[in-house]
Amino acid sequence: MGQLNGRVAIVTGAGLGIGRAIAQRYVEEGAKVVVAELKPEPGKLAADELGEDALFIQTDAGDKASVENMVEATVDHFGTLDILVNNAWGGGRIGRVEKKTVELMNHGLGVGFLGPFWAMVAAHPIMQAKRWGRIVNVCSLNGVNAHMGTTEYNASKEALRAATRTAAREWAGDGITANVICPAAKSNSFAQTMAQHPELISAADSANPMGRIGDCYEDIAPVALFLASEDCRYLTGNTLFVDGGSHINGSSWAPNLDD
Repeated sequence: MGQLNGRVAIVTGAGLGIGRAIAQRYVEEGAKVVVAELKPEPGKLAADELGEDALFIQTDAGDKASVENMVEATVDHFGTLDILVNNAWGGGRIGRVEKKTVELMNHGLGVGFLGPFWAMVAAHPIMQAKRWGRIVNVCSLNGVNAHMGTTEYNASKEALRAATRTAAREWAGDGITANVICPAAKSNSFAQTMAQHPELISAADSANPMGRIGDCYEDIAPVALFLASEDCRYLTGNTLFVDGGSHINGSSWAPNLDD
């Protein structure tokens, strides 16, 4: 306990799922955490449950002005920023490549790549000034393995992975580490996908080498804790596949797509 004592963290999409689990771990380890969430109800509820060391800031993770305000409001309230976790995702629709619309692609790239990118840029001078910072970007095996049906999600997450590696290289001398988690977890987005494609429910677990999809709090959040800690001082520009081994040979399951 206490690995993050005195640290201040932002976790986007912290109202539910993986983001909520990461925020909980951080608070338990002594951090003050901003729950950056678009929807007020889960955001406020999460912050209330996390206690006095948590603050809800309504944030559109795909909007440059909103994420800049998120960073500014965090510093105004807590005095600094040490850790940025870009986790939020919203929207998307399963469908073939040729059926993706301009609106869907723009939304996916905004929430999955551009918003997190601008959040990193806003956080950089604060971390640079103190010569200490941790950036943890939540990406996806969907992009790495080119899963069917999720073009906008795959493309945005792979763009974010590339930007993370570039930032890691450029900001290493500033005392800032930047790393990626590609999780396999029973998150809210996972549940939504399974609801739309129930044929994948049994296949998802059976395709995993460990025979199960991970738990947000028990399996994913501890890795995000490590990446935010002092122990991560010499690890940067990496992608950690927190997936029970799913990345080793790729995924064998695919949704049924309409022609």
